[in-house]
Amino acid sequence: MNKKIAIIGGGIVGASAAYYLSSLPGGDQFNVTLFDAGAGQATKAAAGIISPWLSKRRNQQWYQLAKDGATTLMTLARRANLSTDIYHQTGTIITRTNEKDLHDLFILAQERRQDAPDMGTVERLTAAEVKERIPLLTNPQPGIYISGGARIDGEALVTTLLDQAQQVNLTVKRGKVSLDNQGNLITATGQQRFDEIIIAAGPWLNELVEPLGIKVAVRPQKGQLIELAVPDYGSQENMPVLMPEGERDFIPFGHGKLIVGATHDDEAGFNLTATPAATQDLLNSARQFADYLTEGDITRTKVGTRAYTPDFAPFFGRLKGHPKLLVAGGLGASGLTTGPLIGRLLAGTIIYGGTPDWSNYEKPLTNYFS
Repeated sequence: MNKKIAIIGGGIVGASAAYYLSSLPGGDQFNVTLFDAGAGQATKAAAGIISPWLSKRRNQQWYQLAKDGATTLMTLARRANLSTDIYHQTGTIITRTNEKDLHDLFILAQERRQDAPDMGTVERLTAAEVKERIPLLTNPQPGIYISGGARIDGEALVTTLLDQAQQVNLTVKRGKVSLDNQGNLITATGQQRFDEIIIAAGPWLNELVEPLGIKVAVRPQKGQLIELAVPDYGSQENMPVLMPEGERDFIPFGHGKLIVGATHDDEAGFNLTATPAATQDLLNSARQFADYLTEGDITRTKVGTRAYTPDFAPFFGRLKGHPKLLVAGGLGASGLTTGPLIGRLLAGTIIYGGTPDWSNYEKPLTNYFS
């Protein structure tokens, strides 16, 4: 008889875990049910950049996770046959206005490339060369180009992964669920039995594990982005993503669409209302580089809630004292980069068993659970 697996949360970790439980060898021995409440999910509101290699975070475990996460996404894009509207390796350009900062960034890129060949080529660009690659810009800055960087549509990625998994062994159920004090899953129709449960509910993780007498060091952060209509250059689908210093990311998509964002609001909690102040902040940032943009060009606003830990590092693994429960959280703004790898690792340990050592990717779970 097939084992029954539950996943709570249909964001990037939950959707990735469901996909790998359906596609890794041995996954056909499992029946998987994913429960998702459908509100506030960070992934559905995210359009992001996959370019972790020049991060100056001191946490080497996070860097290893993000670096290998970028590689995982490259493989996933081919394996799941993702369209370029979902994942596109356009390259990224990281800009600096100070000459020394730009030089130091170029040296760092050359060093990081030694053990990260998926970075691709590294080039130093003048402001004119940056404009040549991103014609949308009116005020370009010099920068470093990394060919391995990519842009990604979080909502479309999750939808595609779940659609493919549903063709194999996944059932998706919309609605809120909870756990009892023994770790059993409770739905609107009562208790349901599962052999193992992955809890990937973002900042709602605390609420879910509270009946177990557990607290998690994770907090919500509101993020908002805007979509704008821009001139539809023939090359726009292949334009690199711009990561400016001190400003919001500038992400050209194809077909005359530009995404700018996202904000980081630590005070709004779970509030999902778009605010005029955040919208103006994003527009002002975009106008630093494309001064023709106006409020009338905004076609859509998205809001989601990220989960952060005090040290800004994600965690994942089997919950101590509750062997059938696996947890993941605290991905923050790097969820689209790290989430697919975390989902694959969790799916792998369910399929193949054992107690894998993930200390190269994360600190002990006891750092976040009490």
